[in-house]
Amino acid sequence: MGPNFAEMPNSLPLLVGGSIAIDNVKTPSDEATNLLGGSASYASLAATYFTEPVHLVGVIGNDYPPEHLAMLERHGVTLDGLERSEGASFSWSGEYHQNMNDRTTHDVAVNVLESWEVNLPAAIAASPVVVLANMAPKNQLEMLDQCVGDGCFVLADTMDLWIGIAREELERVLGRIDLLVINETEAREYAGTSNLVEAGALLRSKGPKYVIIKLGEFGAILFGPPEINHGMFRCGAFPLREVADPTGAGDTFLGAMAGYLASLGSTDYEFEHIRDAIVRGTVMASFTCEAFSTRRIEDLSDAEIEERLQTFTDISSW
Repeated sequence: MGPNFAEMPNSLPLLVGGSIAIDNVKTPSDEATNLLGGSASYASLAATYFTEPVHLVGVIGNDYPPEHLAMLERHGVTLDGLERSEGASFSWSGEYHQNMNDRTTHDVAVNVLESWEVNLPAAIAASPVVVLANMAPKNQLEMLDQCVGDGCFVLADTMDLWIGIAREELERVLGRIDLLVINETEAREYAGTSNLVEAGALLRSKGPKYVIIKLGEFGAILFGPPEINHGMFRCGAFPLREVADPTGAGDTFLGAMAGYLASLGSTDYEFEHIRDAIVRGTVMASFTCEAFSTRRIEDLSDAEIEERLQTFTDISSW
């Protein structure tokens, strides 16, 4: 289970919207099927280690494994915003290659996601911290339109597909969010440059105050207002001896960041708050990589998280 929230009495509610999937994953050494997948699944679970409640918004089909939902509920994820459809659930099947960085997607069945429209219950629409996990920009805009919290802080993720086929809607999303998370390939594609410093500046010019470019096993770079810390923070990844399954690491990173920010009890975040959130997201993402799906982050203890956070601090400072 997640931490004891006694030390975080001012934690803010968190709203996470995105895909909820069934994953089938093959690695060079193992494979597993019928796994919990989807951007919102990883993000919401990771967030529960830092704040509560965490409200999950998404759609599933009539074939979705009930044990996955039960696990999320045990962790404090509320399912009031979960839509249940008569169709088949969104599913993804993929295979990782020897270096565990490259993967081949064998099958994507969009199914219920294709016609899904976000419909936020009134009880959760005023959540002060909002995560737009990876989903179509159309759905991200629908969710934004229904969020009614004053001064809410919005974090969003995207992917190369949307840059290619929904750029206009993506631009509208960028103009309405506070923090964007994007990987290096997508950042270069969007900005039309191989220079990530230039890409970070261009993405910030589209609206978000903060932009985080993920570098996979090499960590992440934060870009913020240039007058603070030179407008940049560079964070490494936590070094692992073995990577079992990197699926969902980026979504875990996003969710843990948002959960940590929500735990601070205010949405008036400074550069150092975002920096500290990145460190916690990095640590949580490292746990995700140690087992298939969410298996490793389903039963973490406070002590495990704190120990790895301290180790990461020790090996990253001088």
